[in-house]
Amino acid sequence: MGNIVSVDGLNIDLPDRRLFENLAFDIPSGALTCITGENGVGKTTLVKHLLRDLKTNSHNHFVKFAIKRDEAFYMPQIRNIDEDYPLAIKDFVSLSFKHRLLPWNTVVMNDKLKQILKETKLENLAKNPLGKCSGGEKQRTYLAQALCSDPKLLILDEATANLDQSSKHELMRLLKKLMPIHGITVLFITHDAELIEDYADYELHLENKSGKLMKREARYRV
Repeated sequence: MGNIVSVDGLNIDLPDRRLFENLAFDIPSGALTCITGENGVGKTTLVKHLLRDLKTNSHNHFVKFAIKRDEAFYMPQIRNIDEDYPLAIKDFVSLSFKHRLLPWNTVVMNDKLKQILKETKLENLAKNPLGKCSGGEKQRTYLAQALCSDPKLLILDEATANLDQSSKHELMRLLKKLMPIHGITVLFITHDAELIEDYADYELHLENKSGKLMKREARYRV
């Protein structure tokens, strides 16, 4: 399987303290790894540090990636999408196509868009304004947008935090189904113990300036 990212001997400092010291772990390719730990331990900070290393191609002896920066997609926890946001779902999803000549999609892009909207159960909502969508529909839209960028690594930062139980599981089941189809590795920052039990292949638990990667047996099988 191999590893999509390997970290060894990494230190991360904040202005007032050391956040991680001699951090070491490997993230297996093709798996869903949950990043866990108490609030303030540095889950999001770690991910953003790794993405900065990837963006600047500073593949030093502390962090090594098997991908390029444009093959990673980060889905933040908070999006400033209010009820008056007018862009239709299909147009919002299209924004992440690579080499897109705004405002038009190519024929190939439109075919891909239709397929991804179908895969994420959005084809009947494609013309709806994103601002009017439910929380679960918005998260599926963000996932569809990510898929249009052909990521090899997808990072979700508390993507299910504001969803009800049904929508949480719908999103996670959909994600697990699409991972092998699109060849995606997922890093999922979460506090939700139930989702970890049901869907995680691995858990990277951060604590005391360090981290430990553990194999999990996800209860949900595709």
